[in-house]
Amino acid sequence: MLAQKERTLVMIKPDGVQRSLVGEIISRFERVGLKFIAMKMFIPTKKQVIEQYGPNKQEIEALGKRSIDNQAKLGVEIKETPLEQGTKIFNAMKKYMTSGPVIAMVLEGNQAVGVVRKIVGATEPLSSDVGTIRGDFTIESYGIADMDGRAVRNLIHRSGSVEEAKREIKIWFEEKELLNYRLISESILYDVNLDGILE
Repeated sequence: MLAQKERTLVMIKPDGVQRSLVGEIISRFERVGLKFIAMKMFIPTKKQVIEQYGPNKQEIEALGKRSIDNQAKLGVEIKETPLEQGTKIFNAMKKYMTSGPVIAMVLEGNQAVGVVRKIVGATEPLSSDVGTIRGDFTIESYGIADMDGRAVRNLIHRSGSVEEAKREIKIWFEEKELLNYRLISESILYDVNLDGILE
């Protein structure tokens, strides 16, 4: 059975808010038929960002290695170890994510995690397909972010899996903030026989 009520977290990052792309981003999810069950605007704390991204030593090293490899392709030699470089990038991400308002949302619908991943695009905007949020609205790349010593400005965060979504939603929302209601469009999306459409 397909997960018609699967939930996922989406967060419009400070660069998305500052570039006035909120309405455009939200409309992409609405048009595909996902339902918003929670939404709020706030400035994240460093503690929340650490809890959200919660990297361990291996993830930080992998982040650093990717950065070192990207810089090598651009002819730049980085002297730091992967762990040092990864730590520097994670610290830059904390600074980026706490630099201004974000908009956090919980979306619900059939296979919501996968649908949102498809709409958002690859983590690196330069690698994202045309038609995705990241592919259409920014020309940012890992190389430029690494050269500037900052986090990649890719407009939006989205959960990577159902398990990740469950964990992340709890960071930003209390259970009582997740609304349970019915959209008329759900009859078209999920009612096999379109019962009552001519009533």
